[in-house]
Amino acid sequence: MKVRNLWSLLLTMLALSAAESSKAEPTNAKEAAAKKAAQEAVVEEKYQALVATLPADQQAWEKVLQANLGNGFYLPIHKREKIAGHSTAWDFVPDDPKLPRVLLIGDSVSRGYTQAVRKYLAGKANVHRAPANCGPTASGLKNLEAWMGEGKWDLIHFNFGIHDRATPAADYVKRLEEITIRLKKTGAKVVWASTTPIPDNAAQKQTAASVVEKNALAAEVMQRQGVPTDDLFTAITPHLAKLQNPNDVHFNGEGYDFLGRKVADNIEERLRK
Repeated sequence: MKVRNLWSLLLTMLALSAAESSKAEPTNAKEAAAKKAAQEAVVEEKYQALVATLPADQQAWEKVLQANLGNGFYLPIHKREKIAGHSTAWDFVPDDPKLPRVLLIGDSVSRGYTQAVRKYLAGKANVHRAPANCGPTASGLKNLEAWMGEGKWDLIHFNFGIHDRATPAADYVKRLEEITIRLKKTGAKVVWASTTPIPDNAAQKQTAASVVEKNALAAEVMQRQGVPTDDLFTAITPHLAKLQNPNDVHFNGEGYDFLGRKVADNIEERLRK
C-alpha cells in the first residue's frame, strides 16, 4: 500500500511539474515573440535608465552607437552588455590629451581585436573604434563621415575585405580607393590592414581565394596611395589551426590577442615615425 501511495505521489508531482513547465515555456510562435518582446522591453528600460545617469559626453557616444549599430543585431547586444557592466570594443574612450588619437575601422574581426589593441597601447594612445561593424566598402563610403566624427585623428588603421568577398574587383578597387583618399584628407597617418584568411565554405558562399584576391587588389591601391600595410593575413596564416575558430572567419580569444598585439605594435611604430 505504501509503495502504491508513493508511486501515486510521484506521478502527481511529475504532472504538476510538467504543467508548471508548460506555463513557463511558450507553446507557439506568438507566445515566443511576446516573451522575447517582454525581455527586450526590460533590457531597454534598464539601458535607458543607465544612460540617463551618464555624463553628457558618454550620453552623446551612446546616441552615436544607437544611430550606427543597427537595431537588428549589434545594438541589442550592446545594450545587454552595457547594463551587465561588461567592457566591449564600443566602450566610451575618454581621451588623454597628452596621447595621440587612434581610430580602428573594420568588421567583426577588427572589433574582436580592439580591446587587445587598447590593452597593449595603454598609456601610449587613445584607441577608439568606428561605432559599427563596418562591413563592405559600399557601407564605408556611405558611413565614413559618421564613423570619423568631428575629432582630429593622429592615425587611422582600417580594413575592408571579408564582406567584400563577392564584390566585383572593379567595384572593390574604386570604392577602396575613394575611402583611402578620404582618410588621407584627415591629415592622419593611414594604415591598411590586410584581410585575415577565411576558410572555404560553400554554405556561406565563401572561398579562401576570394580574400587572397581582395588583398592583392588592395595592395595595388595602397601602393598607388602611398599607404603602408599592416599584414595581418601573413602574420596569422601559420597559426590558423590554433587561433581561428573551426570553419569560421572569426578567431578565438588567443587569436584576437595575437592580432591585437600585431596591430598595436604596428600602430606604435607608425606613431613614432
